[in-house]
Amino acid sequence: MPEEQKPQKERFSPGYSRYVLGVLFLVYVFNFIDRQILSILIDPIKEELGASDTQMGFLTGFAFAIFYTGFGIPIARWADRGVRRSIIALGLTVWSVMTALCGLAQSFLHLALARIGVGIGEAAGSPPAHSLISDYFPPERRAAALSIYSIGIPVGVALGYLAGGWMVEFFDWRAAFFVVGIPGVLLAVVMRLTVREPPRGMSEAAGADTESYSLGEVVRFLRSLRSFMLLAVASGIASLTAYGFGAWVPPFLGRVHGMGSGEIGTWMGIETGVGGALGMVITGMVADRLAKRDPRWYVWIGALTIAVYFPFMIAFLLLDQAIPAILSYFVVLALGAVYLGPAIAMTHALVTVRMRALASSVLLFVLNLIGMGLGPQMVGYLNDRLAPLYGIESIRYSLLWVGMAKLLALVLFMLAAKHVKEDLKAKDRLGQSG
Repeated sequence: MPEEQKPQKERFSPGYSRYVLGVLFLVYVFNFIDRQILSILIDPIKEELGASDTQMGFLTGFAFAIFYTGFGIPIARWADRGVRRSIIALGLTVWSVMTALCGLAQSFLHLALARIGVGIGEAAGSPPAHSLISDYFPPERRAAALSIYSIGIPVGVALGYLAGGWMVEFFDWRAAFFVVGIPGVLLAVVMRLTVREPPRGMSEAAGADTESYSLGEVVRFLRSLRSFMLLAVASGIASLTAYGFGAWVPPFLGRVHGMGSGEIGTWMGIETGVGGALGMVITGMVADRLAKRDPRWYVWIGALTIAVYFPFMIAFLLLDQAIPAILSYFVVLALGAVYLGPAIAMTHALVTVRMRALASSVLLFVLNLIGMGLGPQMVGYLNDRLAPLYGIESIRYSLLWVGMAKLLALVLFMLAAKHVKEDLKAKDRLGQSG
């Protein structure tokens, strides 16, 4: 009998719950170090392997995203039934080894295959982690916990920038992949040996439901929720800008502002780590507080932050001096992904406890296929198409076009909020019909 199916009534101490959140946070940090490091290595890899911007956009986008999203749903189905901490540990081992193998690539094809392996391994990260966090933390603290977990994004990206930038400065791009890939295997051992599998629904007053749902049932239920459908697409379009910028801002700073890789890595590392982390923590805490009065705040927060974000994004891209542009980018980084924790919390509030990992995976499928797949690819493609008109400045206008997508996300977040209260009643009807 799998561990999580054994009769358990235990509740872990607040200190142990925080420890588990800390371990999951570290796993997510490594997830984004290994995922993001490629962006600061784009130009040296492009030069050595003779690739175009369109090809590098494919490498940072669809080559990773298709397999990451495609494997995410069956792995999430496994996580809704199996031992989640072991699934995460296995995935961490796979993506860490494949990251190290990127450093051995002798051609664009070799590197693409290794990146596909990273994507498959990382598919085992977030959906099981989201499900664990929702069992360790009650609904009134869940958005904050998920936002703390999501800080792994800016911290991981920051460390990826720093490691990649300075490794290229002193060694080469191959060494950077070795340095960030190998330690993840050690963390996988810690994850497997020290994190305990909680009972399903442990944090809920009513306890876990025992009903098991197929992928088709979960997808059909989610499709019936207008708030979820609009929220998922809004999150995907918002992430299109985030992933497009995450992959191509380092080359933008190098090409347009003439900055070196070490300088770019330092600036981007500090701004991403501090700005992104502060934005996610503060937003998660505010969302939890406001959602006690009205659950629609989990969705409204995404629209509100985009409204503040947008003028700073325009300033970053159009300012001609490097320092003012980089200072503007601090706000862009602080607000660029703050919708994520509240969006996951809203998704979990809309479904039953046995649907959570799959619901997270469906949300991430839409988000990553649109954002991670299209974002970097669109910027790379536009770079090559606009180069005859704007030369080295083409990347400035490519990022500007992709950045405009945030306005559509704002509208969709507002539309999603209109259906939240009605859709929150749907899971109760589901239980009654079962």
